[in-house]
Amino acid sequence: MQKLIIKIKYLHTKDYLVGLCLVLILLSSGCKTKNTENKAVSESEIRKPNIIFLMTDDQRWDNMGAYGRPEFNTPNIDKLASEGVTFDQAFYAVAICMPSRVTMMTGRYNSNHKVGFVAPEDYTLSQADFEKSYPALLKKAGYRTGFIGKVGFTVTDEATRPSTPDNHLYKQHMGSVFDFFAGSETHDRNGIVMWPEQDKGLQEIYKPRRENSGRTLRTGEAMLRFIDTQPADQPFCLSVSFYAVKHDNNKDVYMPHFEQFKNKDLSVPENWVAGDNPDLPEVVKDNARGVYLHRQRSSTPELYQKLVRRFATQGYSVDEQVGFLVEKLKEKGLLDNTVIIYTSDNGRFQGSHGLFDKCLLYDESVKAPLIVYDGRVSKSDRQHRESALISSVDMAPTIVSMAGLQPPTSMQGRDISGILNKTQPIEEWRDAVYMEDLFLVGMFNKRYDENVIAINQKLINDNKSYRSRGVRTSRWKYIVYYEHTPRIEELYDVIKDPSEQHNLAKDPTYSETLQTLRLQTEALYQKAIQ
Repeated sequence: MQKLIIKIKYLHTKDYLVGLCLVLILLSSGCKTKNTENKAVSESEIRKPNIIFLMTDDQRWDNMGAYGRPEFNTPNIDKLASEGVTFDQAFYAVAICMPSRVTMMTGRYNSNHKVGFVAPEDYTLSQADFEKSYPALLKKAGYRTGFIGKVGFTVTDEATRPSTPDNHLYKQHMGSVFDFFAGSETHDRNGIVMWPEQDKGLQEIYKPRRENSGRTLRTGEAMLRFIDTQPADQPFCLSVSFYAVKHDNNKDVYMPHFEQFKNKDLSVPENWVAGDNPDLPEVVKDNARGVYLHRQRSSTPELYQKLVRRFATQGYSVDEQVGFLVEKLKEKGLLDNTVIIYTSDNGRFQGSHGLFDKCLLYDESVKAPLIVYDGRVSKSDRQHRESALISSVDMAPTIVSMAGLQPPTSMQGRDISGILNKTQPIEEWRDAVYMEDLFLVGMFNKRYDENVIAINQKLINDNKSYRSRGVRTSRWKYIVYYEHTPRIEELYDVIKDPSEQHNLAKDPTYSETLQTLRLQTEALYQKAIQ
């Protein structure tokens, strides 16, 4: 620029004035560009995205239109899916509520955080570990944080057992992390802890014996209350944990929504089994809770329809709240800077494989619905289905990264942002997800006994343990019941056999594949416990 001015001095007067004006324009333009760039950077740093993490309870991945079953009538979730990224190969690292919730909040495997229902992994979550969860990290970074719904785990000063104490002391142990809280352990009808205590809106929502109200509707109203009380100059992170679709009695189902399903026959999965399933491993048939619960709740066509109609009703109630949420974000002008993540804590067999319940590592239990809507991204860039293998352990590091933070080394999952925006080379992504089931109903029934470790060892010695671990690749599912002697293995080609009906573990044709997956499972387990 100085050279240009020197050259201009040697021009004729008229030309000099023109040239000088040109220099001044260029200088002004340069300064403006620089200032504009600085301003843009500053605004980018300040305007962090709002993040809403929506989790249902026990919602099987295919119980919604977005995953191929429109009979469940979930138009708002389906729309969220069509306008965002829908993951077709997302899986739970553990498929039972308490440890699954802790895994998604901390980004750690069950074998690592050791929060679960049964010994030896039956600890509470320590305050120090909770301080490294995604809500705590975002709170420290200036986010307003909220939690609504089912907590499902307990935070204590130090990790202690058993993990299900009588008093959860939410305000004492979570008050420093959540600015807004309306939660309980299992049912909000049994009483709810909430703060800010002076919030009249919350008090009205959870007023005892309130007429024409269901648990999902109350959760939705509290969710909207959080948005309505959100300061305009602060980003927020809201975690909403619906109590639905777990349980199916009248007091947990919003019966006005049941009308559309009460006479409707829903489709039956091809691997649904009437009565007992002779093809299950003996240790599962003899000991797993899902076997006898299936006899009671889903083993006949009539029982199946009764059950699934009520799950569909609750899914519809949740869907309605998702619609209200999106409309509220639009009304407040927040949608274009908000990320919405929709998933569940685990699946549900609903009679598939001759099982009710969850936990076991078949896809009906471990496959997850996962939808990510990012309002910051243009429609053309955010609308697609994704086949990359995703684990529930990825949720926490992804949320932390979306907030512009570095995930702590304690988080074992991966940030999936590169998958979302298609910058992650898929050949460098994982080729398998690790899963584990550490639940034994025999231990659950004895969880308050003082000698739980001895009881656990006796179950193992008596060959009654069906604890398992395994991997899921894009083609294979491998499961090993590792505490059984001899070890029991299952191998499925999930492309040819998506319902996991033909165990190939003893077929010599697949011995090399079996050995590869054995080693991969062990290697991933060793990483999980580090």
